[in-house]
Amino acid sequence: MPEQTQSHDPALTLELEAAAFRRLVAHLRERTDVQNIDLMNLAGFCRNCLSLWYQEAAAERGVTLSKNQSREIVYGMPYAEWQQRYQTEASPEARTRFDASVPHEATDKR
Repeated sequence: MPEQTQSHDPALTLELEAAAFRRLVAHLRERTDVQNIDLMNLAGFCRNCLSLWYQEAAAERGVTLSKNQSREIVYGMPYAEWQQRYQTEASPEARTRFDASVPHEATDKR
């Protein structure tokens, strides 16, 4: 359990978590050289997972976002455009690792 600050402020916690999320998304947008399959193999999540989690969080709050809308929030552009610009063919080794791993949320719900 994380240490509590002197005055636990839920609003501050929310601000810090939101800032960390924005930084993560910015970092992933900058690192277009890192493919989703590499993220999945190393970390068990990718940009698509993050966009799915965003979509689910919105739905929990009564906000409807399509898969394409949530992906555009994470990718910073339409997903098809990102794929065309940056996605490369997965190596056979990466594909084998991915196929051998446990099922992944975002890839299971395509």
